[in-house]
Amino acid sequence: MGLELASHLPPFEGLLPKWLLLVSVISLANSIQAYTTLHYAARVYNPNPDNTKIPSNLTLYTSPGKPTPLQPGELPSQVTPLSSRKWGTWTALTGILRFYVAYHINEKAMFELGMWTYAVAWAHYMSEWWVFRTTRWGTPLAGPVVISTGSLVWMFLQREYYLGQ
Repeated sequence: MGLELASHLPPFEGLLPKWLLLVSVISLANSIQAYTTLHYAARVYNPNPDNTKIPSNLTLYTSPGKPTPLQPGELPSQVTPLSSRKWGTWTALTGILRFYVAYHINEKAMFELGMWTYAVAWAHYMSEWWVFRTTRWGTPLAGPVVISTGSLVWMFLQREYYLGQ
């Protein structure tokens, strides 16, 4: 069974193509989450100091009953069902693209498109944190920031190896 699974992995040396495949699968799972619940998006896009819990204004979408009023000093989340689905669509698109990059990593256009997906993701998360203030640093934001930053740097460092340029 292990050899059978290995035959479906990207046919390139090194770990980067396998990493891109893993991230693409995780992205597709995150897309499904974005379409089915606001919980995870609300944790990332949470402007409150305690970003381990979703903001009170979203309990209407996550629990039956009336919305819970915001606590004193609590900032409302800007996550809505529509914004969550849009984020899910973007995440699915980047996941599909990264899947193709994993299997075509030696093609310049595909490699560069893969790098751009991480650059745009990094710019998005940093601008939401530093400019728009819809998120704060913490565990929910750390995952996407570490993955986008690490993957972008890794691809930059491995560019010559996979493209021979």
